[in-house]
Amino acid sequence: MASRSCSNFFDLASGDLLDIPHTPRVLPRVMTVPGIISDVDGYGSTDGDSDVCHERKIIVANMLPLHAKRDAESGKWCFSLDEDSPYLQLKDGFPPETEVLYVGSLKVEIDATEQDEVAQKLLDDFKCVPTFLPHELQKKFYLGFCKQQLWPLFHYMLPMCPDHGDRFDRLVWQAYVSANKIFADKVMEIINPEDDCVWIHDYHLMVLPTFLRKRSTRIRLGFFLHSPFPSSEIYRTLPVRDEILRGLLNCDLIGFHTFDYARHFLSCCSRMLGLDYESKRGHIGLDYFGRTVYIKILPVGVHMGRLESVLNLASTSAKIKEIQEQFKGKKVILGVDDMDIFKGISLKLLALGQLLEHHTELQGKIVLVQIVNPARGSGKDVQEAKRETYLTARTINEVYGSPNYEPVILIDRHVPRWEKSAYYAVAECCIVNAVRDGMNLVPYKYIVCRQGTPDMDKAMGRKSDSPRTSMLVVSEFIGCSPSLSGAIRVNPWDIDAVAEALESAITMRDSEKQLRHEKHYRYVSSHDVAYWARSFMQDLERACKDHYIKRCWGIGLGLRFRVISLSYGFRKLSIEHIVSAYKRTNRRAIFLDYDGTIVPQNSIIKTPSPEVTSVLNVLCNDPKNTVFIVSGRGRDSLSEWFAPCEMLGIAAEHGYFLRWNQSSKWETSPVAADLDWKNIVEPVMRLYTEATDGSNIEIKESALVWHHQDADPDFGSCQSKELVDHLENVLANEPAIVNRGNLIVEVKPQGVSKGLAAEKVLSRMVHSGNAPDFVMCIGDDRSDEDMFESILSTVSSPSLPAAPEIFACTVGQKPSKAKYYLDDNTEVVKLLHGLATASSPKLRNLPHIQVSFESSV
Repeated sequence: MASRSCSNFFDLASGDLLDIPHTPRVLPRVMTVPGIISDVDGYGSTDGDSDVCHERKIIVANMLPLHAKRDAESGKWCFSLDEDSPYLQLKDGFPPETEVLYVGSLKVEIDATEQDEVAQKLLDDFKCVPTFLPHELQKKFYLGFCKQQLWPLFHYMLPMCPDHGDRFDRLVWQAYVSANKIFADKVMEIINPEDDCVWIHDYHLMVLPTFLRKRSTRIRLGFFLHSPFPSSEIYRTLPVRDEILRGLLNCDLIGFHTFDYARHFLSCCSRMLGLDYESKRGHIGLDYFGRTVYIKILPVGVHMGRLESVLNLASTSAKIKEIQEQFKGKKVILGVDDMDIFKGISLKLLALGQLLEHHTELQGKIVLVQIVNPARGSGKDVQEAKRETYLTARTINEVYGSPNYEPVILIDRHVPRWEKSAYYAVAECCIVNAVRDGMNLVPYKYIVCRQGTPDMDKAMGRKSDSPRTSMLVVSEFIGCSPSLSGAIRVNPWDIDAVAEALESAITMRDSEKQLRHEKHYRYVSSHDVAYWARSFMQDLERACKDHYIKRCWGIGLGLRFRVISLSYGFRKLSIEHIVSAYKRTNRRAIFLDYDGTIVPQNSIIKTPSPEVTSVLNVLCNDPKNTVFIVSGRGRDSLSEWFAPCEMLGIAAEHGYFLRWNQSSKWETSPVAADLDWKNIVEPVMRLYTEATDGSNIEIKESALVWHHQDADPDFGSCQSKELVDHLENVLANEPAIVNRGNLIVEVKPQGVSKGLAAEKVLSRMVHSGNAPDFVMCIGDDRSDEDMFESILSTVSSPSLPAAPEIFACTVGQKPSKAKYYLDDNTEVVKLLHGLATASSPKLRNLPHIQVSFESSV
């Protein structure tokens, strides 16, 4: 298929997919390209040109929002829109002229000979692109990996034994990957990567972003997870955990229903990939190879227009009257759940039995109507849940019922929307008792139906200004719970507490029920599905604003593929390029960081290798060179480790101590003579060390460093933030500064930094008549950024006779003030070897240096 982004795409039909009112709220316009405000929201030119290109959204989900059946007479496939699908309803959150295309599978299997005809019909009539997964692939992908691996795991169920879930199967994982790739192929058939937005939904398609990002590094990708995301202790048991995390991180924006789910995802990224996150002007962002991946926390809502239109049906009003007559004199408690092991239906029934046992006066006066939706999966666990539900319901009815009274009414069949709405409208209380659920919109639907509509009021003979009430008992383990502050929250496993909650709900005063209902209705009506969709897309546009102001390129094979995003002036330092500049210059200044630059950051062995000291010796012995190690480490360690390098300069403890060579004396920074503040800092750090297992204190002559690299990542990070706040308070009037670095908190004197140390060396070279014409600086962390900045400002000073050639280089591909980068310390040593060879041609006859360092991640 050709790829276009205009309104006449394949002559697709325009118009609304739902014949129900649109929500009038409009979010502010956003910048789609830096400096250009998009006019797709109706504020642009209206010259009547039919070829004007409009904004287009591609919604990708496992299933298309369609119903399908064969016509009995013609044998042809007939399709209709599933108006209850949230993927269809979210269209109301976009401007009317926005084209919305859907990519997904059908709920029926289409013969290969009919697929082309069906695909064209779905595209022409419904703007849908079917994927047509082969039967065996679909079975392994959906029933295998999705339902037997991911879905139980995301709901905190581990396959501890064969009777409780399937063990990991590499074949069904391969089917999952293959299915995601087919989805990617279908998206690429219709997308214009420069203009269109792609919004991927749910756990079925978590590696799809990797395939799409591989095809286009600047594609605008959003993902929303509709299920829970488990804690890291659960998620880390998945053998393909890294591949799935990296897949999600290839998006620009990742959405979750609750902060708990987002927090678990961020914790997994921290513990398994070593990624940190921070809040950027109210938005949580993860730095991933120069790209910022944003996190969105907003629960999905219901479609108000759809619910209200169903309430206005005559069949709904008739069913309401029928239910009221059926349960006359009784209070109805309603439950609506899928039949699966996580919905807690049997726990709910046990709580009802407990309530009837302890409050005999309620026998004959309350009834629980439990609507059981058809199970979405199949297997032994579903059958066990169903058997237990029926057994519990029968027991309660036998013990507490009578010939004319059944406390539990089970409705185990397909219940149409209008009938469910009638039960919602009649129920005094709704209980959702799931032990784990992603969102669950049942409470929202219940609130809207209890509010009613003017037409329903008229049909029911009810005054439009009569007070509305509702009561909710909700599990604290479902996604909608945080947004329903007026509900009675329960632990579904605590049968007694659930029974007490039900008793409170049905005996509460009407005035309090009204206040709770009004609070809930205000939230549900203002945070509907349209608001959710608009808000998500607005944040996606914001997340993508840097796409065209940075250079992007892909690295990595297979599912380890990711995009590097860096400024246009940032590039890899070529050894040939710097050696050429090195040879044609006569006065050179070389500054090298230590940890993470010439030795691996994560290596247990901290001493430099013989190869490193040998190369440094060659560079130092070149009379044209001034070489300095600029490190945060103490002078004693550095002096001992570099004893073979007699001409090497050392700036220890970030430049507090400085020595030009072994024969010269140590110079101490004159700006930081007062170190009395160390007596304040050390006791505070000891408190945090005792409270944080795996942490330790490094005592330097001029500074104190609290390390937490061996502590729990989350707890260590939390403690480091607290320690920074604590130290900043107690040191408010002291000549010391507190810095939070990579797994450390350091307190050092004011006026001491690597940047100032480099400035001091360069200034002395200039004043001695040896102004440098070549400056190279290599480092890997935040403290080295000061050095890069200082060098760039110092060498631009008018005191220099000519501007030197500058090579500021960071280790690792990440945002930096440096102009160049090298991938790791191995490449740094290779570069130094190249310079050493230029200084001493005899090295050409020596074997190439064998670097045995561990790769720093």
